[in-house]
Amino acid sequence: MSFLGTDEMSDAGQIAIDSFAIVGMVLGGILVLKILWNGLKLVWFHDVSRICKTNLKKYGEWAVVTGSTDGIGKAYAHELAKKGFKIILISRTLPKLESVAQELKEKHNVQVEIIQADYADGRPIYEGIAQKLENKDIGILVNNVGVAPGPEIFGKLTDDEVWNTVLVNVASVPAMTQLVLPGMLTRKRGLIVNISSTVTIGPIPLFQMYAASKAFVKFFSVALEYEYRGTGIDIQTVYPGGVVTNMTAWSSMLHKPHLWSPTAKKFARNAVNTIGYAKETAGYWFHDVQLMIAETFPQWLMMWSSKLMMR
Repeated sequence: MSFLGTDEMSDAGQIAIDSFAIVGMVLGGILVLKILWNGLKLVWFHDVSRICKTNLKKYGEWAVVTGSTDGIGKAYAHELAKKGFKIILISRTLPKLESVAQELKEKHNVQVEIIQADYADGRPIYEGIAQKLENKDIGILVNNVGVAPGPEIFGKLTDDEVWNTVLVNVASVPAMTQLVLPGMLTRKRGLIVNISSTVTIGPIPLFQMYAASKAFVKFFSVALEYEYRGTGIDIQTVYPGGVVTNMTAWSSMLHKPHLWSPTAKKFARNAVNTIGYAKETAGYWFHDVQLMIAETFPQWLMMWSSKLMMR
C-alpha cells in the first residue's frame, strides 16, 4: 500500500533524476578538470622544461651516481658531465667503472672519480664510500642502483635474489642519503634524485620483490621532499617505465626502442630536463601518460594485466 499519491511519487522520481544528473555533471566536471590539469603538467614537465632549463650548477660541484656503469645510471652520468659536473661513479665492477670514467673524461672533459662497491654487501661498504666522499662539494646524488629479480613467482626466487633486492634497491637509498645530506644542509643547497619505477602503481604479481622495493623508494623519497622543503635541498622522485637497459632484457617488447620504451640516453636527457619543474615525474613524457592512465584503473585490473604481461 502506498502512502504517496501519484503526484508525490512523480515529484520524488524527478528529484532523484535531477540528483543523479547533478552528481553526473559534478563527476564529469572533475574528470575534465583532472584531464586538463594532467595535460598542463605534461606541458610544464616536458615542454617548458626543455626550453627553459634549470641551472643545475647552483647545487654544487660534484654529482654522485650509483649503479652508473650501465643503463639509466650511466646515461645520467653523461648528462650531468655534459653540464660541467665533476662525476663520482659508484658500481661493483672495476673494469666497467674505469671504462665509463674514461668515456666521460674524453667526451666531456670533466674530472671523474670511481668507487668500487657492491651494494649487495650491505652496511660494511658505506664507511669506505663515506671516506671517499668526505670534504667534497656534493651537489647532486642520483640514487639509481637497482636489481630486478624475475619475472618469477616468489617461491622460485633464491635467497640471494631476495636479499640483494632489499640491500640494493631499498637499503642503498636512505644509506646514501645519510652520507650526503649533512653536507648539503650545511651548504644549504643540493639535489637528491631517487629512481623509483612506474610499477609502484600497485602490487605486481611475478615482479613482487622489485615492485615492493620501488614502492619503498617512492614513499621514502616523497616524505623526504616534504620534510626538507625550505632548506635549499631539492628531492625528486622519478618513476621510469620500460627503458632499453639490461634490466628489461627479459622482455622483447621493452628491450627494443619504441615510443613507449626509450633508450637510456633519451630517457636520461628528458628526465634531467624535468629537474626544477617536477618533484615527481616518470621522467619521460610517454611514461607520464602511461602512469596517469594506469592510476585511473582499479587495482585488481592492474594486477591481472601486469601478471599477463609478465608471463
